[in-house]
Amino acid sequence: MTSITARRLRAQRLIGKPFASPVDVVRWLGAVQSQDYAGAKWALAQRSQATTDAAIDRLFDQGAILRTHVMRPTWHFVVPEDIRWLIDLTAPRVRLGLASRYRELQIDDRVAARAGSAFAKALTGGRHLTRPELGRVLSAAGISPEGQRLPHLLLRAELDQLIVSGPRRGKEFTYALLEECEPSWTSSSSADPGAEKSSRMRCSRSGRPRQAPWIAPRRSPSSHDGTFAATARPRSRTSRGGPD
Repeated sequence: MTSITARRLRAQRLIGKPFASPVDVVRWLGAVQSQDYAGAKWALAQRSQATTDAAIDRLFDQGAILRTHVMRPTWHFVVPEDIRWLIDLTAPRVRLGLASRYRELQIDDRVAARAGSAFAKALTGGRHLTRPELGRVLSAAGISPEGQRLPHLLLRAELDQLIVSGPRRGKEFTYALLEECEPSWTSSSSADPGAEKSSRMRCSRSGRPRQAPWIAPRRSPSSHDGTFAATARPRSRTSRGGPD
């Protein structure tokens, strides 16, 4: 193993001392690609002390780990205290890339605002609804959810910092209001906490610059008792995804 390989594996926390909790993994990495939910859980388990599939599910359902579209139109795990500054930092580029698709789907600011209001009304008070249920919410509000309009309107509401992942209902994923799932960011030491933290994430603990560790996880089976085995595997980047 070359010194560069070893440094990258250590920076990605695939070798060396593991984190105490999967939440600490997400916090360290900043965001973990989670379009493949099962594979993303494996990526967290590779970097944390012996944990189980069920334990990570519980953390997700409790809101200790959130899932949203950030950095590009693909699901990522983030921690609650980081979600707003990450969206602030990356949403403009995501919106720019989706502009032509929004025109094709006849989604403008007025339609998005109406959809957001309908979502907010339906989810207020700790309610959690699935994608099909929110599609029916749109229909009741006189907004067509047909085709790709529903996933793109949900994505727009995420970029507008209105909705985020909720607890799973069986095998189905739900949505919740973001303001009911994350604390308000306060900082007395920096006028721009997002810029400060993104800079820290691009540096190793020794202070040397390194590539920001956005992880595209590989699906791997867990053992029969539900405990993940730690295996160090350097990750390659995946192709650009869409709202899912």
